[in-house]
Amino acid sequence: MGHREDLLAGAKRCLIEKGYARTTARDIVAASGANLASIGYHFGSKEALLNEALIQSNSEWGEALDQAMAAGVNIDGGAASLEHFEAVWTRIVELFATHRQMWAANFETFAQIQHVPEVRAVLASGLDEARLGMADTFLDRRPENDDVTVRAVGSFYQALLTGVMAQWLIDPENAPTGKDLAIAARTIVGGITTAALHR
Repeated sequence: MGHREDLLAGAKRCLIEKGYARTTARDIVAASGANLASIGYHFGSKEALLNEALIQSNSEWGEALDQAMAAGVNIDGGAASLEHFEAVWTRIVELFATHRQMWAANFETFAQIQHVPEVRAVLASGLDEARLGMADTFLDRRPENDDVTVRAVGSFYQALLTGVMAQWLIDPENAPTGKDLAIAARTIVGGITTAALHR
């Protein structure tokens, strides 16, 4: 690897070990084996380097998430079944455990995202792709499911993903499992259906 790649690898390691705000240029240098001057030469600033490392880390997480969701495609009952829902969420929750530090760094940057427009733009684009991916995973594609419906369903699941992730960061011992989410979904849908029948 060249200095640029070494710096990115070191910055990713620092994001996981120290977080965005606590990482210094010297931390990245120590983790990468490069020198201080190379940060300015290749990226212009420590912040630009960390932003690029964060973008790459998000891309890698997205690929892992896509694989986890794709692994549940062949569950009996199809995309709209409760079995499929539970199987996919179980795989997603397992990813939280292996990527916990990276998501802690992500949540830390959310508070600063308004001041870093280039990262915000990249994350917003990734969020849009994530919504569509979530909709493809959990929604049977039928003619009546127009673009507005697909986007709404994807946004709902993306909100669930972010919320579950936050719970895993704050209290992993009591955070919901795939089974917990399936129980909740069954109960909520059952309650909505019962209420509709009694109108």
